[in-house]
Formats: sequence, C-alpha cells, structure tokens
Amino acid sequence: MDGRDWSKFLLPYEQAVEELKVKFKILRTELKAREEYSPIEFVTGRVKRISSILAKAKKLSVPMDQLETGIEDIAGIRIMCQFEEDIERLAELICERQDLKMMYCKDYIRNKKDSGYRSYHIIVEYPVQTSLGMKNLLAEIQLRTLAMNFWATIEHSLNYKYHGTIPEDISNRLSKAAEAAYRLDQEMSSIRDEIVESQKLFEDHASLVTKMLNQIQVLYFHRRVKEAGLFQSRFQEIWESNELSRLYELAEDVEAALAGLASGGKSKPAGDEGP
Repeated sequence: MDGRDWSKFLLPYEQAVEELKVKFKILRTELKAREEYSPIEFVTGRVKRISSILAKAKKLSVPMDQLETGIEDIAGIRIMCQFEEDIERLAELICERQDLKMMYCKDYIRNKKDSGYRSYHIIVEYPVQTSLGMKNLLAEIQLRTLAMNFWATIEHSLNYKYHGTIPEDISNRLSKAAEAAYRLDQEMSSIRDEIVESQKLFEDHASLVTKMLNQIQVLYFHRRVKEAGLFQSRFQEIWESNELSRLYELAEDVEAALAGLASGGKSKPAGDEGP
C-alpha cells in the first residue's frame, strides 16, 4: 500500500463526475426543447470507493502507480433511457461531443455477459481544470434502460453479499430475471410511439395547467377578482369532470383577459389604497 493522499487523488475525479452530470442534464433539457423528446431519462454519477479501487487493482494486477490508466471507471456516469433504441441514439451524441474524447465502447447489450448483464459502456478521456493545471482523466459512461438498471443493481448487491460467487440456484434465477427484463424492454419498444405520445400529452396538459393557474393569479393581483373567480370555477369544473380537452378553450379565454388587461384595462395591484 502506498502512502498517497486519497482525498487529493480522488478530487479531480469528483470534479469530472459533477461536470459530466451537469452537462448531460443540460443535454436532456436541450433535446426536449428542440426535439420534444430526449433519450435521457435521468443521470447519476459516482466516484469509485477506495476499497473498490483497491479490489479492482488487485483483480486486474494494476500497480498502485498506474491506477489512473489501469482503472477506467474511477469516475462513473450512468445514464438511464426509456427504450433500448434510445441507447444507440445517445451513444452517437456522446461520441460526437467535442468536450471529451471517446476511447472505446463495450456493447454488453448485443453481447451480454454470462450472468445476464446488459449495458452499453463508453470509456472517455475527460479534461478537468484543476489548480495545478489541466488533467485528463478516464471515465466510464454507462447507458442502460430502466429495466437493465434494476436488474444490474440487484446483481451488484448479491455479488457484494456473496463476494462475487453467487450460489448457483440464485444465479440461475437471476439469469431468468435478466431475460425477463430484456423481454420487457422489447415489448416496450414495440409500443414506443404510443408511450411517447402519451407522455407528451401529459406534459403538455401539466404545462398548460401551471400556466393557466398562474395567469388567473395575475388577474387576482390586479383586482379582477370576479373575472378570476369565474375562471377558477370553470377550471375546477373541467378538472373534476376530467374533460381535459376543454382546458384549451379556457386557456384562450384567460389569455384574452390578460391581453385586455395589458392593452388598457389596467387596475391597481391588490393592496393599493385609494379610489
């Protein structure tokens, strides 16, 4: 064991993880704004624990002075996708980025591990600006569906419990569960268009409701209490009847009221005194 200061050694990796998480979250937001759909469901990241680094170095026979090049996943990013097709699209986007360098990929989806593990791994070189200058680090980006991630999380826990040697009966059941998860992904892909359309409809309605209720509050603020109250009652009636298509008609009426307010029907904000 060398006498390295582990907190200082891991600091740039922690920086890399935080920066990459932010960048992929921004990518998700940008894709939803431009294309109304993002292959990124959510992003997580972690820096490998010291005990895990030491265990992997021992397993791979990596000398302690070669950890930075010998262990590629000290910094790890995991990106979850809804559908298997999203993984291919996202992998292309990552490989085209100019702020990191793609080293190589490991496709465990087409070539699953014997355990049943499926995931798509991209090893990248990522530059971080430290107080001592620029430092290029290796990081692993894992792309998975939600089903793949659920299975892999369970397998990881069992591997930890049994020190990497899972009993045969549990291993067999895990393998069957992996195939069930894969079939689930295939089934979801077969109705992908329906799912995406439904999700977009839900998001559109949610955004419309938020915008409309905020606009009604603006009318209350400008002492258009009677008008705002009528809009509020109409909204409540529509919401309780679940006739959400009528929301668009109400939204137009609220917009018209606000337009009239802006064009000349100005009134004093609530709280002002005087006639």
